Amino acid sequence: MNFAEIKKCDIANGPGVRVSLFVSGCTHHCPGCFNEIAWDFSYGNPFTAEIQKELLTALAPSYIRGLTLLGGEPLERVNQQGLLPFLKKVKETYPEKDIWCYTGYRLEEDIMGRMLEQWEETKEMLSMIDVLVDGRFEERLKDISLRFRGLKKSEVPYCHDWLLPRFWFCFRFCLWALKSGS
Repeated sequence: MNFAEIKKCDIANGPGVRVSLFVSGCTHHCPGCFNEIAWDFSYGNPFTAEIQKELLTALAPSYIRGLTLLGGEPLERVNQQGLLPFLKKVKETYPEKDIWCYTGYRLEEDIMGRMLEQWEETKEMLSMIDVLVDGRFEERLKDISLRFRGLKKSEVPYCHDWLLPRFWFCFRFCLWALKSGS
């Protein structure tokens, strides 16, 4: 797996100050994509053990709220395979930090409908993601005034039974968030 960029002090892609990892590789090719250069799976640099250590160190300060995964497409299978061991390390090292993931895949149709059945990594990866923002980018629905999602879509999808304990708030260009005890 390759990555396109790392932002160690990001305030645009989730609440608080975050570390953001932009992976390489995306098959969606959405017109108007802000990161078209990251469509190429070979773009950027390899996601090595050294890079993972660098990210874990960047997550250490108490002012860092969590990790955000973007792309490219974090849920492309090769990216899931590359990210899963790293996400396990993040959750083991920093259980108090949250993980956000932006994906062009739709939770119901693509992830629940296909990936969970076909790719063994998907369910475990989803179990580590606290907030999933889903749906392809659509230029006509772009609204930069919307925090953390940027698109107007208001359909509320059905949440499958096994997700109900985990996810509580959802809307199309969906933000699926973890229930919080606080």
